[in-house]
Formats: sequence, structure tokens, C-alpha cells
Amino acid sequence: SVEKAIKKMTPDEVVEEVKTSGLRGRGGAGFPAGMKWSFIDKKSGKPRHLVCNADESEPGTFKDRVLLEGDPFALVEAMTIAAFATGSQHGYIYLRGEYPRALKNLTNAIELARNKKYLGDNILDSGFNFDITIFRGAGAYICGEETAIFNSIEGYRGEPRNKPPFPVEVGLFGKPTAVNNVETLLNVLPIINNSGEKYASWGSSGSKGKKLFCVSGAVKTPGVYEVTFGATLRQLIELAGGLKTGSSIQAILLGGAAGGFVGPEDLDLELTIEAARAAGTTLGSG
Repeated sequence: SVEKAIKKMTPDEVVEEVKTSGLRGRGGAGFPAGMKWSFIDKKSGKPRHLVCNADESEPGTFKDRVLLEGDPFALVEAMTIAAFATGSQHGYIYLRGEYPRALKNLTNAIELARNKKYLGDNILDSGFNFDITIFRGAGAYICGEETAIFNSIEGYRGEPRNKPPFPVEVGLFGKPTAVNNVETLLNVLPIINNSGEKYASWGSSGSKGKKLFCVSGAVKTPGVYEVTFGATLRQLIELAGGLKTGSSIQAILLGGAAGGFVGPEDLDLELTIEAARAAGTTLGSG
């Protein structure tokens, strides 16, 4: 898909496809990704940055880890497409410090991509330059917040900044910056491969595509499960093998420690951003 994006599309066309797809952020806030990219300040002529938020420190969340360890090349490819779309020359992966295997696999993927001319100067002879730096977090939960990431990379204490100005205008090193979660970026690949329209046909009216959910606790097979938006909580628990023998559901915590509890009476809750909101809870990071 990186060849398709860079050789057959303009940056604006890539942004339009992502807008058409209805892809929303997978880090918890659920902001439309295409809109975020279209807000990037391209007029001022300042250099732009792309930051991948891989500081997955929400308790009970381990989906990004599975993606980073299992398919690091997909992240390199998705970041290159995102950088092409937003006109970013440099990308940072802000990686959770407790993910040594992800670090090893990503470092390898970046080196191989550079050797094959998929990263660096003049990518695929297109005249487009982009490179990626891995920045390791040091175990601070707050650094998963998009503006605290900037402070951390810049060498300051990881504290959120006041908004406005928003990152799309004043972000990392004071330059326009797009910040996306690992899972959000990986969803760009099926959008470019198929089309924004095809992607938008999966899911519900307000939540498009597929979503990874981390299931842990008193189920037979805890793990990461991918479902199309709109599957119910009951179906997700069944995917995880159902309840352990002798266990009964007291409560389910949705969206990590910052999320909300639902009870056994809510098992038919549709797993979409809008249905969770209507039920007074949040999907968070899944």
C-alpha cells in the first residue's frame, strides 16, 4: 500500500480516503483520523512531525504490543503513508519502556526498510523523504497523553500542555504534529489497499472498521480479539472462551482503568463508540 499511496495518489487524496473511511482514533478519544490529518498546518511552511503513540500503559490494554511485536513492518509502512499524507519529514515512535521485544522487532524493521529504500531519502524514487526514530518512554503513565509525549521527547518532565494551541499547529518542538495511536495507523493500510468507501462499509453508523479488544480476567482464554464494530459484549466474552468454570460475572471494566463498569445485565451492549457513550460508559482503548 505504501507504493500505491506514494506513486499513484497525492497527499490530499490519501487524506480524503482516510476521511471517507470514517476511521476514528483507537487510542481512546475516538477523534476522526482523516480530520486530524487535514487540520495539519501546511501553510506556514514549517517542518512537520508525525508521532506514533506506542506508550500503551492503560491497565488491561495490550493490543498495541501484539501489533508491534507481531508485525512491526506494518507500522513502518503505515507511518510512511501518514507522513506522506501530512507532509511530515520525521516520525517518532514513542514506545513504552517495558516492551523490549517490540523495541527489538521495530529496530529491525526500520533498518530493513531503510536498506530497501522504503525509508530515508527519496523513498521509492518519489522525491519524498521520511525517517523514523524510536523514543523509549520511562514508565510514566501520563506520557501516553498526546502533549505529554512532546514534553518527554523534548527532554522535559512529562506533563500535558494546555490546548489550544493544538498539536496540529504547535506540537513537537513547536512544529505542526500529527499524533496517532499504533492501532489507528495500522488501519490506514486496509483503507489504502481497498478504499475508504469499502472500509466504511464495515462496522456501525458511528464506528467504522474493526477493533481490537483485550479480554482478561475470569475468562477461559484471555487475549486480544478482533471484531467488527457492533459485535456485543456477550459475543466478545464467548470469543474468549466464555467464563471460567465456577465464575460468574460481577462487573466488566470497559476501556481500561479510566473507563467505566458495566454489569451482567449489559451483555447485549453493542461495542461501538456511540452505543458505549449512550450507555454512559466508554470503549476507551478497548
